[in-house]
Amino acid sequence: MPFVGVFPRAGQLGAVLLSLFLPWVQPGAQGSQNAPDGASRDAVQRPKIGLVLAGGGAKGAAHVGVLKVLEEMRIPVDYVAGTSMGSIIGGLYASGMRPEEIEREIKQIDWKDVFVDEPYREDRSFRRKTDDFLYVLPGKPGFNEGEVNLPLAYVHGQKFGLQLNRLTQGVGQIKDFDQLPIPYRAVATDLETGQEVVLKSGNLARSLRASMAVPGAFDPVVIDDRLLVDGGLANNIPVSVARAMGADVVIVSDLGSDLMKRDEIKSALSVAGQMVNFLFALNSQAQIASLGPRDVHIVSKLGDIGAGSFDRIAEAMPIGEQAARQAADSLRRYALSQEDFSRHLAARGQPAAETPTVAFLRIDNQSKISDEVIASHLHVKAGEPLDVVQLEKDIQQIYGLEIFESVRYELVKDDGKTGVVIEAKERPWGPGYLQAGLITSSNFEGDSVFRFGMAYTKTAINPLNGEMRFAAQIGDEPAIAAEIFQPLDPAARWYVRGTLGYQSQNINLFDDAGNRYAEANAGGFFVDLGGGRQFGTWGDARLGYRRGSGEIEIGTGPDIPDEDYDIGEVYLKLTSDKLDSVYFPTKGHFVRLQWRLSREDFGANADFDQISLNYHHAYSWGRNTLIGGLDVESTLDDDAPIQSLYRLGGFLRLSGYDQDRLTGQQAGIAKAIYMRRLNDFPFFTGYLGASLELGNVWQYKDDISLDDTIFAGSLFIGADTFMGPLYLGYGHNDKGDGSLYMFLGPLFSF
Repeated sequence: MPFVGVFPRAGQLGAVLLSLFLPWVQPGAQGSQNAPDGASRDAVQRPKIGLVLAGGGAKGAAHVGVLKVLEEMRIPVDYVAGTSMGSIIGGLYASGMRPEEIEREIKQIDWKDVFVDEPYREDRSFRRKTDDFLYVLPGKPGFNEGEVNLPLAYVHGQKFGLQLNRLTQGVGQIKDFDQLPIPYRAVATDLETGQEVVLKSGNLARSLRASMAVPGAFDPVVIDDRLLVDGGLANNIPVSVARAMGADVVIVSDLGSDLMKRDEIKSALSVAGQMVNFLFALNSQAQIASLGPRDVHIVSKLGDIGAGSFDRIAEAMPIGEQAARQAADSLRRYALSQEDFSRHLAARGQPAAETPTVAFLRIDNQSKISDEVIASHLHVKAGEPLDVVQLEKDIQQIYGLEIFESVRYELVKDDGKTGVVIEAKERPWGPGYLQAGLITSSNFEGDSVFRFGMAYTKTAINPLNGEMRFAAQIGDEPAIAAEIFQPLDPAARWYVRGTLGYQSQNINLFDDAGNRYAEANAGGFFVDLGGGRQFGTWGDARLGYRRGSGEIEIGTGPDIPDEDYDIGEVYLKLTSDKLDSVYFPTKGHFVRLQWRLSREDFGANADFDQISLNYHHAYSWGRNTLIGGLDVESTLDDDAPIQSLYRLGGFLRLSGYDQDRLTGQQAGIAKAIYMRRLNDFPFFTGYLGASLELGNVWQYKDDISLDDTIFAGSLFIGADTFMGPLYLGYGHNDKGDGSLYMFLGPLFSF
């Protein structure tokens, strides 16, 4: 019987024996003088080493500690393969960054902010800023062709993607990952098939982003027409990938199991989480089982530092360093001499440090709006050095139009020239959106306000990003309206708008002595036509004409007949809005100056002029915020009709009174509001606050006097919730009125 296949060929046998023997040869046992043509021992004798970095979210920061020890011990790394957070740390290392640089960069990242897609308010378009004063619920599900559409994940990765772009900018033009300073692979999972996808070419930042796209938390990433999510589902410790790259030996940085103990499984959510943990643990066990005696398995025991503990990243790094030092005996056999290691590092090369000069700009526009709308927000110019800071700000302002799922950039080479490609991908759940709002307050003494509204907004109805909105409100002041907003240029500097609708408002009537003698409701139809000029994202000047008619009905009080009214007025409104939040501002200001000219010649039943000024400014230090406000409203000739009277009263508007308790021809209030942030929870941030308010309403200008002002104040707790701002408070004034308030809605009503 022939022995074919029983014994390896001679060459194979020699290779096997050599591979078993070489790891035990101590560095320096044989000099490099034996290498042919002056080559070092590093090039001809040592095994090729693959570094494998496991996924594990925030726990992956421990990999940085492992890298620091590997370089300290002069362990060469020839290949890197990583999954999820391991792919990010590994990708940065493969791009040429040293462990100290990676440590510095990931410590500087505001992880709480980078995982929140909502653009900073300063980057939102002025049109979108005005939404904050209308409907308070931040969620905007899509509504198209009669179906409600939802995003694929909570986080779309906009800020995270920009962060990865910046970190990998030096190798952004390298599309073959074998050409990186260290050959590299990132592992992702095909969401359609569940199969492992090994990313070895393309845009490095996008590949890192795909490898860490935790399903449901992060949007999937489309690469080569495949929908990719976190690689941990398919291969969380990609030993097999490193071996396929050519590694003779693998060094595994393992982050341990996230499997929960029985006493930790307390809810349906924890059960679902444990099922996901099973997927990660099972495929990890198979990879670990493939390790041989030559390989090194480093396990970082991170205790209660979990995958989501990004606020504890600094704690994870030294744990990884400690774990690597415990494996020093196994690692030392692969250490190089200082000379050979220096030569090894030099051979890697470093990413380009110089700022590239932009030769061209391209826009990959995957939406219904024109390229010119996107280009109008960009300051990139051919022939000038790339300003990454300005480019990121420009991209965030494009994202702030709130019609794109993602806006990203990529550096590309074309005929030896460097260019910038901007990719703007439209939200797949748009362009029609539903938004709901609820405003309610009560003094728990029978007086309450309840208003629930729904709005449907259709964006991108034409290439200049015009939009339509239909809204309705039920409650104590019902309303319905249809609006069209149409920019006249790509940057939306100039625009026209029109609104048609019905609205009502409750008005208290007072006699000359200041006694309330009746409660009325003014309701009617109106049309509002105008146009204006927007100044970037912060300002607006609008000129308009408002025409309407309705009826004033007396609800309670003396037997006063109802009466009809007509509105015909021209108005000018100037607004500057630089608040970082309408609900719980910490910095910035809001200023609005408005002038109204009502004339019978315009269709009104009375001639009068009104002017108003609203000013609020927020200043913060640490967790503390102080907000100062001044609202002054005046009817110049004291002759405005009932439907045009000013209103005061309610929470932070002369607290102690019920909502809109006071009405008059003249109104003024000055206020100081103090708030202290109690926690940093992303979906339920709590505040403790107090206010001091001084103001009143007057029927005639001649009656205005500081001696006649009302002093009021409040104590409140507030919370910035996923449903909108919530306030619970108590207000009191020097007239002896006190009220308890529950308020779900904007802090300020301008």
